Amino acid sequence: MVVKIINKSTNPLPKYETSLSAGMDLRANLEKPIVLQPMQRVLVPTGLFMELEPGFEAQIRPRSGLAFKNGITVLNSPGTIDADYRGEVKILLINLSNEDFTINNGERIAQMIIAKHETAEIVEVKELSDTQRGAGGFGHTGV
Repeated sequence: MVVKIINKSTNPLPKYETSLSAGMDLRANLEKPIVLQPMQRVLVPTGLFMELEPGFEAQIRPRSGLAFKNGITVLNSPGTIDADYRGEVKILLINLSNEDFTINNGERIAQMIIAKHETAEIVEVKELSDTQRGAGGFGHTGV
C-alpha cells in the first residue's frame, strides 16, 4: 500500500511513531495560531494533499491525549478521505472543554488511519430474512 503525498506545509510527513501504531499523527499548518473557544469548531489545514490507492480510505480520528487533557476532538469522527479526493486534508476540530485552546503551527491535532474497504453492490428487495433480533435496536437487549 502506497500513499502519495504532496506536502505544502513546513511540517514533516505523517509517520508511524512505533512499529505497531495503527495511526499517524497529522499536524496543523498555520500562519498564525488559532484560539479555539469552548464549543467552537474550526477547520484546521494540514498542508497535505494525498492520493490513495483504489479500495482504501484515510480515516481521521481524534488524538486521545488531546481529547482527554484538553477536550479537543474531531467533530465528524471518524472522518473519511476517499481515494478520489485530491484537495487539502483539513481537520474539523471542536473544543468540548470550558477553556480556550490555542492551536499552534506544527501541533499534532488528529491521527490518520489508512484502511481497506469494500465497495458494496446495492440490491433492492421486497423483504429481508428473519433473525432473532429482528428490528430491535437502541438498547433492546437491556442495560
